[in-house]
Amino acid sequence: MTNDSAAFWNKVARRYAGMTIRNPEAYEVTLDLVRARLRPEDHVLELGCGTGTTALRLADAVAHYVGNDYAPEMIAIAEEKRTDAQVENLVFCTGQLGDGSLPKGPFDVILGFNVLHLLPDRQSAFANIAQSLQPGGLLISKTPCLGGVYRLLQPLVAVMRLMGKAPKLSFLTPARLERDIKAAGFEILETGSYPKRPPSRFIVAQKL
Repeated sequence: MTNDSAAFWNKVARRYAGMTIRNPEAYEVTLDLVRARLRPEDHVLELGCGTGTTALRLADAVAHYVGNDYAPEMIAIAEEKRTDAQVENLVFCTGQLGDGSLPKGPFDVILGFNVLHLLPDRQSAFANIAQSLQPGGLLISKTPCLGGVYRLLQPLVAVMRLMGKAPKLSFLTPARLERDIKAAGFEILETGSYPKRPPSRFIVAQKL
């Protein structure tokens, strides 16, 4: 990620932490789908964990859970929440894939929620994810896909970026995202959109 991206998320971290989940029903469906794929012995890495809400919900399903974000202010809030909740098998850290800053894997599962569309180089990121997974390990993600007809929003997003109100993002389609994941050496096991409009694409992919 770029320094500009980290600066944006650092700036909005406290406000972001106070926001309510936009679609709680879709969020709960996603959590249930993820839990169905987790095992008690798994070591899990969540990329772009933000303020740790999802990590705190899922950590009890696995042996060890690492929540990672490249924005230190997000991690500071996540650690406050972890301390309050007294979750012992969960740790938070700053850093990003590919720069040697993350805890050494391999992991059984890598999670990425609302983050893949923000990556400046998805192909490189997926290659790094594959390297950080055990053979047969899972990449589980959920990604806003605003390609196709939703590209009409691009001018609005561009203006919001100039005003410091939005991060840089890619307008992906579900098909494009799945092609990128397959090209990195994964098999797609499960897909779905929760919600359907605009599509937020849930994908379970297994390292070959």
